[in-house]
Amino acid sequence: MAGESGSLALVLTGGGARAAYQVGVLRGFARHFPDVEFDIITGVSAGAINALFLAAHHGPLRDAADRLSEVWGKLRLEDVVQIDPPSLARNLLAWGSKLISGGTPVAPRVHGLVDTAPLRRLLERLLPENEKGEITGLAENLARCQPEAVAVTTLDYTTGQTVTWAAGCDIQMWERPLRRSVLARLTIDHVLASASLPLIFPAVLLGAHWHGDGGIRLAAPLSPALHLGADRILAISTHYAKSFAEADEPQILGYPPPAQILGQLMDAIFLDAMDEDASRLERANAFLRELTAEERHGYRMVDFAVVRPSRDLGQLAAEYEPELPRGFRFLTRSLGTRETSNADFLSLLMFVPEYLERLIAMGEADAEARLEAIERVAKRPAREEPAEAAMPDETKR
Repeated sequence: MAGESGSLALVLTGGGARAAYQVGVLRGFARHFPDVEFDIITGVSAGAINALFLAAHHGPLRDAADRLSEVWGKLRLEDVVQIDPPSLARNLLAWGSKLISGGTPVAPRVHGLVDTAPLRRLLERLLPENEKGEITGLAENLARCQPEAVAVTTLDYTTGQTVTWAAGCDIQMWERPLRRSVLARLTIDHVLASASLPLIFPAVLLGAHWHGDGGIRLAAPLSPALHLGADRILAISTHYAKSFAEADEPQILGYPPPAQILGQLMDAIFLDAMDEDASRLERANAFLRELTAEERHGYRMVDFAVVRPSRDLGQLAAEYEPELPRGFRFLTRSLGTRETSNADFLSLLMFVPEYLERLIAMGEADAEARLEAIERVAKRPAREEPAEAAMPDETKR
């Protein structure tokens, strides 16, 4: 698709508590580029929370990043899910009864392993809605086309389609058999649905259908920003890129416990897709770079930079496992979280202030380390072609 606006997009991926890392990167970005504004902001899963806050914020990016840092740095698990023993016991009992019911009509209806009422209350404070149900500040900013477009993605459990809910200035919708876009007035329910970790968090009713975490089937996390017209993209991933030696290191001894298997599943859902999509975009740029403008038939190159953690956030989370509330820790240890050296699954729920502060600090440092690539994307003239290397060297495999 031909693009001439030079629009700069911010793409925020999922990862539960790992999204605190995004806040650190944004703080580092804002320190060096205080006047840069994102024309397009997209988010999925926990990244949808940060995306909607940035899109609804009035004032400099640094102020928004500082506010998010203040919120994320103080989060505890009880601010996100109901973890008192009676609540956990009720949910576990309901799940157990469902599993042994044989599908009888009297079986209890279960909506999630935990109750996310605290998360809703948190979002109501962070993203207050007006009397029309609109997120305060978002409608005003979009009316001024600042940003030009914002989008969050969910999975429609009823149809199996990935749905991107978008709002903005004169934006075009798109549709594929298994993924489509919807022009919508974005609300807290959209954010809750996008961040609803599969099976753990309950699904959210949007219209007539139940929706869950948008990262489940989102094989191309850069796609919404590209459809909305991005010419330049800054993507913040929460996936650490292992070296060959690190990838070969065993994380467990013996038969894999459920926590290890769940960790691999969550990686496939939330973390691996960004690497694959960035690689596809880089190959497309390399192909188009060899063609003349006429031979490209309207397709455009898109400059992009990906910032990712310099340390494995799963291994880091394992260090803070003892800080989780006792009842919840008992539940997760029954899944074998102590039997593996990597707590990828647990890291999604590691809402421990000390851990979150480490992620924010790491994000700032990693933004400094990737400053050259970030600057190229942030300040590149609209008509200039993308640089030859847009991805970190360690991701070129």
